[in-house]
Amino acid sequence: MLTIYTAFLYFLQPIIWVRLWLRGRNSAAYRQRWGERYGFCAGKVKAQGILLHAVSVGETFTAIPLIRELNRRYPKLPIVITTMTPTGSDLAVSSLGKMISHVYLPYDLPGVMNRFLDVIRPKLVIVMETELWPNMITLLYTRHIPLIIANARLSEHSAKMYKIFGTFTKSLFQRITLVAAQSKEDSERFINLGVKQSHIVVTGSLKFDVTITPELTKKAIQLRSNWLLNKRSVWIAASTHHGEEQIILKAHSKLLKRFPDLLLILAPRHPERFSSIHCLTQQHHLRFISRSNGQTPSDSTQVVIGDTMGELMLLYAISDLAFVGGSLVKHGGHNPLEPAAHTIPILMGPHTFNFKEICKLLQRSNALITVSDAESLSNEIAALLTNTNYRLNSGLYAHNVLRKNKGALKHLLKLINPYLSQEDD
Repeated sequence: MLTIYTAFLYFLQPIIWVRLWLRGRNSAAYRQRWGERYGFCAGKVKAQGILLHAVSVGETFTAIPLIRELNRRYPKLPIVITTMTPTGSDLAVSSLGKMISHVYLPYDLPGVMNRFLDVIRPKLVIVMETELWPNMITLLYTRHIPLIIANARLSEHSAKMYKIFGTFTKSLFQRITLVAAQSKEDSERFINLGVKQSHIVVTGSLKFDVTITPELTKKAIQLRSNWLLNKRSVWIAASTHHGEEQIILKAHSKLLKRFPDLLLILAPRHPERFSSIHCLTQQHHLRFISRSNGQTPSDSTQVVIGDTMGELMLLYAISDLAFVGGSLVKHGGHNPLEPAAHTIPILMGPHTFNFKEICKLLQRSNALITVSDAESLSNEIAALLTNTNYRLNSGLYAHNVLRKNKGALKHLLKLINPYLSQEDD
């Protein structure tokens, strides 16, 4: 089965090249650094340290507190971060700087992955969530390099898909050194697919361990002052997808009739869509500026388009309430705990299956407001803006959910320590 999988992946390579080139029309980064995707990374990384893979922005953001703590505990060990997307790359580099080195994870071809591992020679590999590559897992196993799946989750749908491949899946999953699962349900699905019960621990979700650094707080205070936001209310629509901006801008236009000083920060999920959002905002006859231009919003500015990378937590910090995108369309939603860390109200659409358990916790605590269209979005925001107690309590409830569920990071670090304990000396 592994041979068939590898042959199919070789067959896909020309299609992958075309796809990368086409995506490069909107984001030039997709046409760059192709050598890294085939394991050519000599001179770009330091060997014999920790290799951590986070596929894209969401996983990278979740991994940042873990990476910082690993760097603090094991300062002599180099840390290499791999992602698959340019946005994940940008976030890793902008957030962690010289603390890490970054390259793209190469495609899961045996020769390519061998070349990559020959350069990296990691003492430990950590993969965030459920990014499982058969050749990579097999090669790590044969090289006796421990592999930890951190913050592991496995949906019922994904489990059924893995189950189709029967003994192949079982043999593959048995080669994983340790799975740190988000929930009991996730752990049971991994065990049913072949992970040994002794090799799996429920740690909870690392997403609850998001923290606000003093540096971020200082930046937020400065930005609020520069933008003169003490005189006006701000709401943010974050990580939005195609089909959502139209609804958001319609809602904002309606809100402006009642709250003429209201400012919207519109932060699309994907950089390649920034230019189309500019056009869409113009079509709604709204006065806007782009964050990337470094402009300061004037009293007449109605929308700031958040077209920068690595600044989402800063933009949450200067907002009074937040809509979290990917939820008005069937994408599954993005992380609602990021605005919860800032103690601000959270609004989402009905499609939150990517964060099903987290959203359930928030709903039980009256910390998540569900909307379905422009009218319900504008009505709920108006209610929050006119009722100070409602707004403050909603944000406080969200922050309390975050605070009560922290601890996964501490638990995970204890599990990691035996594989790196010799580095304490």
